[in-house]
Amino acid sequence: MLALFRITILIIIIPMIHIIGCIYCLCKPRNPNNTMIFGRIFGMLSILFGVKILKKISTECKDYYSTIYISNHQNIYDMITISNAIQPKTITIGKKNLLLIPFFGFLYWITGNILIDRSNKSKSHNVIKKIINKIKKQNISVWIFPEGTRSRGRGIMPFKTGAFYTAIIAKIPITPICMSTIQNKIKLNRWNNGHVIIEILKPINTFNYTKKDIHKLTNICYLLIKDKVSKLDKEVTELDKNNN
Repeated sequence: MLALFRITILIIIIPMIHIIGCIYCLCKPRNPNNTMIFGRIFGMLSILFGVKILKKISTECKDYYSTIYISNHQNIYDMITISNAIQPKTITIGKKNLLLIPFFGFLYWITGNILIDRSNKSKSHNVIKKIINKIKKQNISVWIFPEGTRSRGRGIMPFKTGAFYTAIIAKIPITPICMSTIQNKIKLNRWNNGHVIIEILKPINTFNYTKKDIHKLTNICYLLIKDKVSKLDKEVTELDKNNN
């Protein structure tokens, strides 16, 4: 019964958010703050799903300078969980086929996010150049899921190097964002689905890295996020245990 209630509310709310969002963004098309605004709106839906979001932000992240945000990518519930961590003047990188999703695709594009065809390496390389130019001209940040796909309970998947290449060439830091595991955590028929912790870590300076160091930097960030997610999972277990 609870699952039916939640689904019914979503069927009503989601189209409304998309319609209002498209109208709003048509007045401010592709403004870099649009992504944060609608990320936070979708993030508010975590309340409907009985999820308590806890955010931790490193003090070094309080000054919103240009950076490449990287984070673990888990499943469809990322839309209502990790979206709460989107910072001002931040756009995201998504697969080109997102544009085919009714309502969501157009809203994703018009908010200012960038769609990329990962199957075409030459086009992807050109997009990276455009991203770097955009970062420098508009003083924005870019959020990339380096796994390139949702892990769906398979742990942290291997990282692709695009985010790290971009950071090195643009000479901007990489800021890891880690979220505790949500796979199999959110049950539609369960009222209280416990805690989810999102932590924005200290930025990693890439100034002394070169193109030759891409795989080294990728591996450092991979191990850092993997270790932090494991710690957050233990913290969530304790929180949920104490609140039952």
